[in-house]
Amino acid sequence: MLFSDADKLFMAEAIALAAKGRFTTDPNPNVGALIVKDQKIIGRGYHQQAGQSHAEVYALAEAGAAAAGATCYVTLEPCAHYGRTPPCAEALVKAGVARVVIAMLDPNPLVAGKGVAMLKAAGIEVQSGLLERDARALNPGFLSRMERQRPYVWLKMAASLDGRTALANGVSKWLTSPEARADVQLFRAQSSAILSTANTVLADAASLTVRHIQQQTISPLANGSLRQPLRVILDSKQRLTGTEPLFRQGGQVLICYAQGQAAKRLAETAVPVEQYALAIDHNAKLDLTALWAELNHRHVNSIWTEAGSTLAGELIQQGLVDELLIYQAPLLLGEQAQPLAKLGDYQHLSQTPKLCLQEVVTVGADLRIRATFVSGTVAIGAATLQEEH
Repeated sequence: MLFSDADKLFMAEAIALAAKGRFTTDPNPNVGALIVKDQKIIGRGYHQQAGQSHAEVYALAEAGAAAAGATCYVTLEPCAHYGRTPPCAEALVKAGVARVVIAMLDPNPLVAGKGVAMLKAAGIEVQSGLLERDARALNPGFLSRMERQRPYVWLKMAASLDGRTALANGVSKWLTSPEARADVQLFRAQSSAILSTANTVLADAASLTVRHIQQQTISPLANGSLRQPLRVILDSKQRLTGTEPLFRQGGQVLICYAQGQAAKRLAETAVPVEQYALAIDHNAKLDLTALWAELNHRHVNSIWTEAGSTLAGELIQQGLVDELLIYQAPLLLGEQAQPLAKLGDYQHLSQTPKLCLQEVVTVGADLRIRATFVSGTVAIGAATLQEEH
């Protein structure tokens, strides 16, 4: 399908608009929309927060009556069902737009072509597939949940130039720069959940919250607060007591312990806490497949993982990581220092996981490396893990 240069420019702006909602729309996707008439933008909108109006509604409101006969550029297929808000496809029909250009169709079964069908039935010209790759990049988590029925998983690690994460005695604070730590907050703020272990929580007194650092700006919710991801903690030995910093601030905490145990009585906490009995496999390890399914059921689009080398190694070897983010500091810690990830004893290079570099940039004094796993190089077996010792 042919698109003009103007079409591409307008869709690129709609995609930039969509990105403005990346801290606040979860579990909904990021969506942007433009209303254009006579090659001029007369309405702009983006989905700002789950439960509030969708992008098309904001754009139509700004355009007003002039939307009749105009073109709508939207990054995701307009919805055709009643949820917390009315269908956007219906709003476009009522506004009398003549043409709708869509970056990508919506894989959500509630939409999945129904929006396009509603528009076409009303006599509106519909074109799709413009800058689809860029549009998909807006919503890796939402698309993963809709297309694979599992969250998108980031694994974050901080390391020295020689690939070590801490001294042999466990000291690692602070390995990376303040700028790198602020950058981590941006990724936390875009995630549905943060995954870690009781070992990390106890060793680092970790709160795993989203917070402003230095001048890094994270858009707040309508009530002025920062959206806090669900914090998922693997605690197979039930070591957490409820008195740790994790329980003093932030959003909800989900503690996962092994099925067959009784839920532990925790001290009174300042945040909502749920204890979840997670299935175990035949080796008495926590079953991560079951956790992924549970989080999918809870509409968790994406998981940001912060933990040590044991969990990192298990996730990589099980093929459960979609994207690796390494903040690499200009330090050398030596061969006795702790490794990046505890992996198998490979005998041949052909056995090792292969990565495809997506981005290498400087963040403060450090490098930030983003890489995805090459399909087929990581064996995906029974998705299980054992908590770090």
